Amino acid sequence: MPELPHNRGPDSTLAFLHDGYAFISNRCRHYRSDVFQTRLLLQPVICMRGAAAAEMFYSDRFERRGASPAIALRTLFGQGGVQGLDDAAHHHRKHMLMSLMTPAAIDDLADRFAARWRTAIGRWSAREEVVLYDEVARLLCETVCAWTGVSLADDEVAQRTDDLVALFHPLGFPHVPYLSARRARRRTDAWIGELVEQTRRGTLQPPDGSALQVVATHRDPSGRLLPAQVAAVEVINVLRPTVAITHFIAFAALALHEHPEWRDRFADGSDEEVEWFVHEVRRTSPFLPAAAARVRHDFDWHGARFPRGRRVLLDLYGTNRHPDLWEQADRFRPERFATWDGNPFTLIPQGGGDHHTGHRCAGEWITIRLMQTAVAVLTREMTYTVPHQNLHVSLSHMPARPHSGVVIRDVRSPAVRR
Repeated sequence: MPELPHNRGPDSTLAFLHDGYAFISNRCRHYRSDVFQTRLLLQPVICMRGAAAAEMFYSDRFERRGASPAIALRTLFGQGGVQGLDDAAHHHRKHMLMSLMTPAAIDDLADRFAARWRTAIGRWSAREEVVLYDEVARLLCETVCAWTGVSLADDEVAQRTDDLVALFHPLGFPHVPYLSARRARRRTDAWIGELVEQTRRGTLQPPDGSALQVVATHRDPSGRLLPAQVAAVEVINVLRPTVAITHFIAFAALALHEHPEWRDRFADGSDEEVEWFVHEVRRTSPFLPAAAARVRHDFDWHGARFPRGRRVLLDLYGTNRHPDLWEQADRFRPERFATWDGNPFTLIPQGGGDHHTGHRCAGEWITIRLMQTAVAVLTREMTYTVPHQNLHVSLSHMPARPHSGVVIRDVRSPAVRR
């Protein structure tokens, strides 16, 4: 059995932190192989990229139990959530989450988001400048809390927004130190856990079909209610990823600034072109760097041995930019999606495979719809200018974002002129 290409050094953790999103792809190019092995945190890891690797990664050859590093469980995912489940337990929990993702429910969420954004335009027009990242995070926090049935007082919004943002910055030095993210996790778990308990006692009655009501009353395959802390994690698994869409919306605003011809097209353009644009932003933007799993049983693939228990990382960012999958992969070309075949293993910013049965993000449809809403409002319902600022995106910061957060000025409704 041929040996996989591998780093000669004892450990690559520092290189991973330095290269960030580019770590796996850089080494794939160096080794001229889409699969190689290394050591991270002193543990052997197999890294891979590409559509064939993604299809194999999302098969039953892998399991998620014990795959995510502790830092992610303590901040990003929480303990006991759907991300760490396998087989029947995963399917049952995933079915609960997917039941929330009906077209009518997603329409309702998008309408709420658009309404809050339209109201915010009036506030922003009275200010000299606005950091779009910060404002959109607040809007998404308010919107998704109302949609999930989570009560949120006006004086709580800033803290809850900051905490939900902190949860998806566990490696976000220097944005959010790890200990700050841990404290945010504890506060958020306690907040939502209490709402779950109140729902079960009947002292709080969230709307039927809302995420809080569905998760609080959900029963596992044996008929038992989820432990309150696990139910809280699953409600947060709706709140946190929705607020994380802030990243994609910031990159969409950056793309509109760097490619103004698309702004002009959208002023009177079709919703189909907006969808192309959103997919291209998702394809090119650094969001999740990789997905983790462990090998369930020994197997061979492409002449290489995958031993049982070995941690494997699938390069999401690198697959989205793989030159064998995307023509002119490093160019921003939304029109490529006019002929895209919808392959679930080529465009994988939020995981690959099937939404209902696999580990693809349950909220991906929400992401697409809220990004479409944001692009429509930015191009059709407000005007603004983009001053000189530091819009650099560092691939060593995970998750990455434009450095300035995308500052805008002179915000106006199109009907309001100076």
